[in-house]
Order: sequence, then structure tokens, then C-alpha cells
Amino acid sequence: MIQDPLYEPSGHLLTPVDPDVPERAVRLRELRLGGPDAEFDAFARDLAEAARHLAGTDLPPFAMVNFVTDRQYLGGLYAPQAPGADPADAVELGREVPLDHGYCPHVVVRRKALVLDDVCDYPRFAGNPVVDKLGIRTYVGAPLIDRTGTVLGTICVIDREPRPWGHAGLDLIKARAADLMQVIRRREERQG
Repeated sequence: MIQDPLYEPSGHLLTPVDPDVPERAVRLRELRLGGPDAEFDAFARDLAEAARHLAGTDLPPFAMVNFVTDRQYLGGLYAPQAPGADPADAVELGREVPLDHGYCPHVVVRRKALVLDDVCDYPRFAGNPVVDKLGIRTYVGAPLIDRTGTVLGTICVIDREPRPWGHAGLDLIKARAADLMQVIRRREERQG
């Protein structure tokens, strides 16, 4: 079996090796990105609502603005709770996530959007800890690539039910990533 050099040796979780972490960490500091951000939380809420509309569901999915270095940091987060649900049953998402939890590190290294209608259909992704710990079954994410060509992180939507995102989901996530990069660019210009 030929080993893919972007991934760890067999027997380990398939987390991509990311040689751009030092450059990305510097760029995130320059842009003052990496902490909780109310504007990014609002962006994530709007993204979740757009994904809900696209999927035709009553409850919006989870949505995130994720900056990736040697960890994942959710600068923007929307985690819905079903109406009438017991708060004790809510999924508790922190702002900091290990690299081996989720699919955003793959998007960052690939520098391309990733659509997984049902993560269990893909052996490389089905064993990810978010499947068992959070019950995640679907993912759609796109990279946040700034004017310097640096991939800062991702935006993504995840849910507990498989979703047929298709081309419409891909178009949505790519368009929203471009929208967020315009927001980040305007912030950079204001910072001077």
C-alpha cells in the first residue's frame, strides 16, 4: 500500500499534515483573528439559516467560522437547540477543538471546499471522533483564503442527519466563504 504523504502513517487518525501552520499563525495574529467574535457568531447563525433553507429542514444545522493552526479555534459559532429540548441534552461545543476532531483541517490542507453528504459513506472520514462524540453525519466546508494566498481556516456547516448538499451546497459554502473574506479584508483595511 502506498502511503499518502499528506496523512499520518496507518494506525493513527487521518489528520492531514499541514506545513503552513507557522505562516498561518503569523497571518492570523496580523489580522487579529482567533478569539470569539460577535460578528463571526452572527455570520455563523446566518450561514446556518441559509443551510437550513437549502436543506428544507425545520431546525438549522451547526455552523462555524474556524481558524486552524496547531488547533482549531471557532471564532464564529452557531449551535442550535431544538425547541422544547432538554438543555441537558444539548451538544456542548467549546471554542477550541483538537485537530483530529472534524473535517476542517482537510479543507485547509486541500485549499478546496469539501462536501460530505453522509460522512459514514467515506472510510477516511467515518472514524472521526465527531461522529461518535457528537453524532455528526454531514459536513460542508470551504477554505478562507486571504489576499496573501494564506488559508486562514474555514467556514463549515455540520449536522446530525445526512444531507444531500450537492452542487447547491457547494455553491452556498463557497459564496459565503468569499463573503466572509470581504468582511475580513475590510477589517484589515480599517486596521491600517
